[in-house]
Amino acid sequence: MASQEPHDLNCLTIQELEQHAAARMDKQTRDYYNEGADSGSTLLENSQAYGKYRIRPRVLRDMSLIDTSVPLFGARNSIPLGVAPTAMQCLAHPDGEVATARACQKAGIVMGLSSFATTTLEDVAAASRDNPRVLQLYLFEEREHSSKLIQRAKKAGYRAVFLTVDTPMLGRRNTEIRNQFKLPKPYKIANFPEDSNSAAAASVMGSSSSDCNQTAQKSESAPGFRDGVKRKAPTGPITFESHGPNPTLCWERDIGWLKKQCGSEMQVWIKGIATAEDALLAVHHQVDGVVVSNHGGRQLNGALATLDALPEIVGVAKGKIPVHVDGGIRHGTDIFKALALGADFVWVGRPILWGLAYKGQAGVELCSRLLRDEFTLCMGLAGTVSVNEISKDYLVKVDKSGFTSRL
Repeated sequence: MASQEPHDLNCLTIQELEQHAAARMDKQTRDYYNEGADSGSTLLENSQAYGKYRIRPRVLRDMSLIDTSVPLFGARNSIPLGVAPTAMQCLAHPDGEVATARACQKAGIVMGLSSFATTTLEDVAAASRDNPRVLQLYLFEEREHSSKLIQRAKKAGYRAVFLTVDTPMLGRRNTEIRNQFKLPKPYKIANFPEDSNSAAAASVMGSSSSDCNQTAQKSESAPGFRDGVKRKAPTGPITFESHGPNPTLCWERDIGWLKKQCGSEMQVWIKGIATAEDALLAVHHQVDGVVVSNHGGRQLNGALATLDALPEIVGVAKGKIPVHVDGGIRHGTDIFKALALGADFVWVGRPILWGLAYKGQAGVELCSRLLRDEFTLCMGLAGTVSVNEISKDYLVKVDKSGFTSRL
């Protein structure tokens, strides 16, 4: 059951990985990756939610052959875990998304790529080889930009689009504001090459470096706004602050358009579902799956932790469309608990970035290996030999007084 690879004796847990990464990242990068919205309470609760549950292990079962794999996007994923799309990975390590893609390919786990990556989707596809990959998408008000990206993803063999739907406007990230965060040279938002040479495109927050002020003044990015009864779309080079949020997104108009764009080549998933009502709408609009997500606690502070939101979504969507979840997973037992509560699959973001900052590709491999080994051990000690055996029968919930109750 234990991993055959030698242990990194300096890093045996995800918590230790976070500490190593913190020592290697500069302050702006560390703050950008690790911050949540406002006070950060939702960010914290994403992880704390897993502590509300305890595992009920079964014994005297043959545990000599444990299968942790699951089917996903026409392939076999080695564990029910994928690498969540996170922006600008070259901030963590110069090899950035390419290192992550190579690590995912070696581990046999799916990779999600952010629209705002610092590596082109084509280069990530080449590094991934035949390993499944999905593209996270912000559907811009000017659809031409998004349409071009979707067609490139199709050509590069991406299996699905994950449409982020929890950013009609951006959450307030105070440290990011205070740091006046911007993407340092030589890195650029790689998937929008027509804009990549401008100073504004080089800045995630839409502000330019001092030596490029003249260029920025000629081509500044501006968010969309409503001029009386008419909506004005964002202008200028594509930046996250100006083009990422889209308050015009709606079920009736945009999901059908996106499905038509993706055709039969790519599935359409909704990332950012947090209620049963929206899960039912996702089923109604015939999307291929949903990801229960609160953007890593970076959008609406005070929203439910994703694990707390999961059961009501599973209650209406399970068996109709796949339900995945992200946020707060820091141990293999967390994966087990999410699956026991009805998730089909989990996605992990920040720990992958910590691994990338620690040792590049080797650090991402280490992160996935730690979670894989912990999950495999948890399955064995809980008495399950396949992922489809994991159910709520293996959990109890602990209330504030310490009393447990069956689910």
